[in-house]
Amino acid sequence: MPSSAIIHAACFAVGAVVGGGVVTAVSSKKRQVPISTTSVDASVARLGAPPIVEMDQSGGAKISNAVVASTPMPPVLKYGHPGPIPDLLVRKAYTAAYDRRLRHPAWTAEHLTLASLGKSTSQPSSGGGSGDRSNSTFTEDESLPAMFRAKLQDYFRSGYDRGHMVPAADAKISQEAMNETFMLSNIAPQVGAGFNRHYWAYLEDWCRRLTGSFSDVYVFTIPLYLPHKDADGKFRVTYEVIGSPPNVAVPTHFAKVVLASRPASPSTPDVHEVSTGAFVLPNAIIPDGAPLESFVIPVDVVERAAGLNLFSDAVKAQSKHICKSTKCDVIVRRFDDAQKRPEMRRAISAPK
Repeated sequence: MPSSAIIHAACFAVGAVVGGGVVTAVSSKKRQVPISTTSVDASVARLGAPPIVEMDQSGGAKISNAVVASTPMPPVLKYGHPGPIPDLLVRKAYTAAYDRRLRHPAWTAEHLTLASLGKSTSQPSSGGGSGDRSNSTFTEDESLPAMFRAKLQDYFRSGYDRGHMVPAADAKISQEAMNETFMLSNIAPQVGAGFNRHYWAYLEDWCRRLTGSFSDVYVFTIPLYLPHKDADGKFRVTYEVIGSPPNVAVPTHFAKVVLASRPASPSTPDVHEVSTGAFVLPNAIIPDGAPLESFVIPVDVVERAAGLNLFSDAVKAQSKHICKSTKCDVIVRRFDDAQKRPEMRRAISAPK
C-alpha cells in the first residue's frame, strides 16, 4: 500500500470517531469535576479512577483525582459487585489501570523529568541505581486474578509484539522499576516492524526528549478501539483477539496524550506555561516519513473515545497545543536499531 494511502487510512479511522458523535465532546458544555486535595480514597483506588491533571495556583500542573461520591450498595448486590473493576497498579515509574476484559492496560500514566530519566546533573535519580533491560524478562502479573490475567502463552506465535505501554527506557531509575514495565499488565499486542519497533518507538523517544525543554512532562498511553466505515455505510468496531483460548484483545489504535509544563520566563519561575497534545496512531505499519502532526487529535476526542477524563477544564482552557510550543517531529532511524535495541531482532520465544 502506498505511504499516502496508509496515512489516509489512519486519519480516516480517527475521523470516523468524530463522525460517530465524539465531536460533541468538544462543543458541549464542559462538566465541572470536583478535585480532592487529600489522598485517594481506597474505594476510588479500587475502581481505578483515572488521574486528572489540574492547575495549581501558580499555573503549574499537578496530578489530582476526581472525588467519587459514595452511594449505598443496592440490596441486589449484597453478595458482591460484579464490576467492571479496573485494577489500579501503582508502580515505581508509572501508574496504570488494568482492563480485566481486554487483558491489557486501560491507560498508563507517567511523570517524566530529567531526574526520573537519569539525565539530570543537578538532581540525581532517587531510584538507587539504573535499570538494564537486558536483565528484564516478560512476566505475568501475579497480583491480578488468574482468570483475568494475560498469559505469556497468549502472545506466543501471535504475530504481534508485546508492546510496552510504558516503555522500559522511561524506567531506568532502578532495575525493579524497569522490571515492572515488563509485566504483561503493562503490555498490549502491537504490530512489530513498522510500528512498535519503529514509528511508535521514536514517538516514545520524542516524549522523553520533551524533558529537555520542559521541567515536567506527563504522558498517558491509551489503547483504543475505534470504528471504521464498512461498505454498507455503517460504522463498526472490529478487532482481533489472541491467545488459546482467545484472551487478549488487539487494539485498533493507540493514543499518546502529553502535558508539558515549564516556567513562563526566567524572571517568573513560579508561573508556568502549560502545553498539551494528543496523538492517535493506528496499530498498523506507519511509513517512516509520516508527519507526527498528521496524527494530532483533540484531547477531548480521545477522552470521549476512551471514556476517560485526563485533564481538568482549567488545564484545557489555559494550555497551548504542544506543537505550538515545540517541534512535533518524529525521525525514524532504522540504521541504529541494531545498536540500540538488538533484542527486537529476536523472535518471541516460547514461555517456559
